[in-house]
Amino acid sequence: MLKFVGGALFALSFGISAQAAIKEERVTYNDGDTTMKGFVVYDDAVKAKRPGIVVVHEWWGITKHVHGEARKFARQGYTAFIADMYGDAKTADNPKDAGALSGGVMKNPQGMQSRFNAARDALAKHASVDPKRIGAVGYCFGGAVVLNMARMDAAKADYRIIEYPGAVHAFTNPEATELGKKFNLPLAYNAKVDKESKAEASKFFASVFKK
Repeated sequence: MLKFVGGALFALSFGISAQAAIKEERVTYNDGDTTMKGFVVYDDAVKAKRPGIVVVHEWWGITKHVHGEARKFARQGYTAFIADMYGDAKTADNPKDAGALSGGVMKNPQGMQSRFNAARDALAKHASVDPKRIGAVGYCFGGAVVLNMARMDAAKADYRIIEYPGAVHAFTNPEATELGKKFNLPLAYNAKVDKESKAEASKFFASVFKK
């Protein structure tokens, strides 16, 4: 049985192994007739199978920030899979297009689940992954996707909500403050909360994935 755990807004922050050789591979997969273009990121110096983490992007699509977060997971010893929730790796460089892309996913719960499951299944098939230990993490739009996939109340899951007063959208993204000013949106990087939330995520995933 596939174990699925979800975490919104978080990514892990860990030390880099001296032997780490992080690989990032493009992966083309399908959701029905839709072609999806994601990335699998892992440390190929690690030979044992490891847990996998589905990484769900912000409303901008797959960006430099998302790639960076996936590499942080890989440095810890996870295999990260950057999911493509828009199809054909579409991205947006302005709020209007980003809202249209993300809104199209959010308005179609069945389609959202299908696209997420396609990414999860692609991750589970990777040679480096233990398919019984699969987790997920999301950022802003991606956080909502992961929470919807977990459906925690209905599943009677044990979960915890941590609030960070003063933090606004995209607090883990170093580019968020500039984007917020550019588009007059409540986006801002918060180094302190970024660090604190990642420490909580670290403890969470270490706990649920321990053998």
